[in-house]
Amino acid sequence: MSAVFQGWGRFIKTDDRLVLMNGHGYKYNDSPRAIYLKMKELGLTEKYRIVWALNEPDKVKIPGCTKVKMDTIEYFRTAMKAKYWISCVNIERALHFKKKNQIYLNTWHGAAINVCGNGVSSRKDFHWSYIDYFCVCGKYDEVCFGRDLELNPDSFLRTGLPRNDVLYHVTPESRAEIQKKLGLPRGKKIILYAPTWRDSEDGGASYKIAPPINWTRWKEELTDEYIVMLRTHPYTTRLMNVQFDDFVMNYTEYPDVNDLLIAADVLISDYSSINLDYCILGKPMICFGYDYDSYKEIRGFYYDLEEEMPNGVMRTEDEVIDHLKNLDYEADSRKTIRFRDHHCEYGDGSATLQCINTVFGTQYK
Repeated sequence: MSAVFQGWGRFIKTDDRLVLMNGHGYKYNDSPRAIYLKMKELGLTEKYRIVWALNEPDKVKIPGCTKVKMDTIEYFRTAMKAKYWISCVNIERALHFKKKNQIYLNTWHGAAINVCGNGVSSRKDFHWSYIDYFCVCGKYDEVCFGRDLELNPDSFLRTGLPRNDVLYHVTPESRAEIQKKLGLPRGKKIILYAPTWRDSEDGGASYKIAPPINWTRWKEELTDEYIVMLRTHPYTTRLMNVQFDDFVMNYTEYPDVNDLLIAADVLISDYSSINLDYCILGKPMICFGYDYDSYKEIRGFYYDLEEEMPNGVMRTEDEVIDHLKNLDYEADSRKTIRFRDHHCEYGDGSATLQCINTVFGTQYK
């Protein structure tokens, strides 16, 4: 099939002013969104025509941007015509038809934590040496992604992720404004609970998550000091065992996860790359790995989370609740900063501009 598309592409002239972008297909999000917004701010959308690829284009609003439906003839025609590809997942949809005169930036969608790509036993189909530029957050990314995605080391942009630039520029005033926008009460510490997805039990129809949490107990023991924002991974289609109220609030569909990271005082996650986003802020974080051993055996990690995570891996809610009730904010923050310096050492809040300058040959500052 790749050969068919390669042959087709020879008859399609590359348009030097056409840019094809995509996120995860179902949303207008992630680092390509950050790049698009910065291009608008800089006036580059007057020079370049942006086409955004989506699973259901009619359901997503993107001001000033043309949309195309993923995996259609028009999508592939646009991909073969566009001079520039910008994606956080992939453009070619498991095919190989990029032309030599096309420029491909892949920002990826998280720093290295879970094994991915060819490191997963069932996958041996990642051969991405043709990608021109690939964003990495630190040396771990270079080693892990370089190997398991078969990337060319010369492609690495040591910038961090464009979507995370805002996390380097938070002020007390901007944080207070975000908390107000989110409708969060004042005077309590804010927990963001953001677990990753678990492998599907029904062929991908849904991704279920049932953490062993007794929310009634959490409310009884923590409500005087804390509230909880719940944010599940986008792959999770059904929340289980949660009764939302003024203690546990549902922010799963909130469009900008960075607002939640900024608003939070403490992150509780597990094996999600959200840990690598949140650590930029230098605030306390907890790895609640109730199924750590089985997840490690089935999926695998790029490093020992028990050694690397700021507070190791907590396997029970007893441990989590006790830690929250006795939280030493400053000591925990120092642990997070050490973790950040070890895993996300490349970011400085300018990734978006660096990507634009590299891809389009500009010199914005």
